[in-house]
Amino acid sequence: MGPRLLVFTRTTDYRHDSIPAAVAALRTLGDFAVDHSEDPAALAAPLEPYAAVVFLSTSGEVLTPAGRERLAGYVEAGGGFVGVHAAACTEYGWPWYGELLGARFTRHPDFQPGRALVEDHDHPATRHLPPVWDFTDEWYDFDTNPRASARVLLTADETSYEGGGMGADHPLAWCREQGAGRVFYTALGHAAEAYDDPGFRAHLRGGITWAARA
Repeated sequence: MGPRLLVFTRTTDYRHDSIPAAVAALRTLGDFAVDHSEDPAALAAPLEPYAAVVFLSTSGEVLTPAGRERLAGYVEAGGGFVGVHAAACTEYGWPWYGELLGARFTRHPDFQPGRALVEDHDHPATRHLPPVWDFTDEWYDFDTNPRASARVLLTADETSYEGGGMGADHPLAWCREQGAGRVFYTALGHAAEAYDDPGFRAHLRGGITWAARA
């Protein structure tokens, strides 16, 4: 098998029905060996065996103090971190986590079709996508624009759906470096159907591969 991933799906707030489909998808995305857990103790154990840690629609406070320390040390020393969808609704009480992601979720309009625009085609998460990508999702708004600290890969075209709240520059997926580690985040992935979508699967695979340096 290829790189090992720790896929963490603990929720203490809203729980997405798509989590089982999402975990199953990650097991078939590529050459990844997936360990799936909802136990905070998994993050307090040594993380060095993993090429990346994936927070997959986590929500609320999900880590112990020991888990926070372990995750921060792992990423700063060169580990990969991937956040999917509600990972941005996680650990609001931990400032380092907000810095790691680059932005935090604030609200979303109704689940509906819209358009994502590829801003940067020169990345494994986006190079397979059309310049304008039709998708159906929750179109998250964030408390800050991550552009100041991140490389923006996808933006939301707010003219293509109802209720967007960030305006003309609305990042949707991005990557950044934290210490020696690599971070990839995508706001997409609300519905179970997304994890069957070839474009979205390739988007996830590319982001994980990049973060894991695989």
